[in-house]
Amino acid sequence: MMTWLRSMRTLLRHHWLDEADARRAVPPDLAERLMQRVAASERRHSGQIRICVEAGLPWCDLWPHVRYGLLLPRVIRGRAVAMFGKLGVWDTERNNGVLIYLLLAEHAIELVADRGLNQHVSPAEWQAMAQRMGAAFREGRFEDGLTQALEEVSAVLVAHFPADGTLLPTGGEDNELPDAPFLV
Repeated sequence: MMTWLRSMRTLLRHHWLDEADARRAVPPDLAERLMQRVAASERRHSGQIRICVEAGLPWCDLWPHVRYGLLLPRVIRGRAVAMFGKLGVWDTERNNGVLIYLLLAEHAIELVADRGLNQHVSPAEWQAMAQRMGAAFREGRFEDGLTQALEEVSAVLVAHFPADGTLLPTGGEDNELPDAPFLV
């Protein structure tokens, strides 16, 4: 009975949060500052960073948790991976894109990196980074948490993919993804 009640609370929490909640957590002035920080970061390395702030999970993503008891962290990770694909972070020329995903309903953060970067950074290292940032999010300090996430991800990218001034092999644009946060 307690599991069912917990699942219903989770379902309601996600149902009541929407894009307006994401915009309250990341108002236009903060979105602008984050966009500038992403742009500044990307001048120091060849990676691409995307920030996604989602208020709550859609019903179709929550259903496996509610109906079958799939652990919520697995559901959240799956959604972050789906957003990684939807936002095209996987499709960068050098395969070194990173998604910083924040789910407001659970105060959860996920870092999803492309295969080029995952050759250098273990899943445990990504998880440790996400855990360090979690405290700021749980306290509602979204700017602090997202800034910390951006700094840590940038440090990893600078270490493994420093800016070298060369053009992409295809001659394409170095800034392949939008710098502005994606709010859902």
